[in-house]
Amino acid sequence: MELTSDYPFWSILNGLPTTFPALDRNLSCDVVVIGGGITGALAAFHLIDAGVHTVLLEKRDVGTGSTSGSTGLLQYEVDIPLRQLVPRIGAKNAIRSYELCGEAVSKLGSLIGKLKIDCGYESKPSLFLARKADDIRDLKEEYQLRKQIGFELEFWTQKQIEHYYPFSRPAALFSRLGGQVDPHKLTHGLLAAGRRRGLLVFDRSPAACFKPTRKGICVTTKSGFTVSARRAVMACGFESMPYLQGQAGRLKSTYALVSEPVKSFAGWYKRSLIWEAGMPYLYLRTTRDKRIIVGGEDVNLTSPRRRDRLLPRKTTILVRKFKTLFPDIKLEVAFSWAGTFGETKDGLAYIGSNRGLPHAYFALGYGGNGITYSLVAAEIIRDDFLGRRNRDARIFRFER
Repeated sequence: MELTSDYPFWSILNGLPTTFPALDRNLSCDVVVIGGGITGALAAFHLIDAGVHTVLLEKRDVGTGSTSGSTGLLQYEVDIPLRQLVPRIGAKNAIRSYELCGEAVSKLGSLIGKLKIDCGYESKPSLFLARKADDIRDLKEEYQLRKQIGFELEFWTQKQIEHYYPFSRPAALFSRLGGQVDPHKLTHGLLAAGRRRGLLVFDRSPAACFKPTRKGICVTTKSGFTVSARRAVMACGFESMPYLQGQAGRLKSTYALVSEPVKSFAGWYKRSLIWEAGMPYLYLRTTRDKRIIVGGEDVNLTSPRRRDRLLPRKTTILVRKFKTLFPDIKLEVAFSWAGTFGETKDGLAYIGSNRGLPHAYFALGYGGNGITYSLVAAEIIRDDFLGRRNRDARIFRFER
């Protein structure tokens, strides 16, 4: 299944920063990671950095699946507001899931700095907009809950929004913690750092067969070569579904565009991340080279052909919505694309073992903040393989 339409921005902008060989021999290792996107790259780096002999296999070119379609927003908010998540999964788990995503945003920034990865990373505040006056009470409740657990944010009235931005909304939450990144470059940067530590990376090497063995698992590629490992990490998003037992979310399609470089960001306070409550979803960000990314307009479609047929209309809608917010910024579309993603019933990722495939971990960072979930997954999987107790693993287990 094609994960994105033909022209996702990042892979066009960056080309192939690194080329990798296809697997051309049989190997053995401690862990084999299946998937060379941001999730697989984070998992592989954390494992090899901990001294675990790791091999990574990608069926396409590295970073050209769902990663190339990501808009690269780094947020701590999960898809379900904290006030709604608490009654669903309990206060302890709901609060901890938000804390983990907040920690992940900070850790990603630190890791990028430590490894000196040039991936357009910038720390950014985030503005979460209410659409209508009826949303104000819920937004105030959300504000109080997040403040109680230590998040640095402000409740903004309509007057405050109008002071800082050229548009008006009934209310908003202004959060200090957020960021943005080029996920394609970050993936290549992580794999480069992993290779310096001994990570073996092979792309254009699709896994065709997974066979549990007495000591672990054997993965056979379409070319007939094998990787024997103690454990596999399935980091290939919803393409992992055939190997799962039970339902692990549903698929949707989303749309995004990136502009040509603009002359100014008139009225865009701190070039913050901006996203809007309600459906259909809308979010905005800028890039280091003075472009604008707009995304949203999700639909319940999984057919790539039907999804892509809607792209021109969805692009027009996204442009129109942007112009209602920033009428003085001239936006000229450079690229637009569509992608398919997964969402779960509680907005949380699925991380850990599943009875559908013995001796394997799954890292399914479904939802709007898949990159932050991917870091959480990398830590949980690393800890489990090393025999360390990770108290947060239970929150994301399949059996929850």
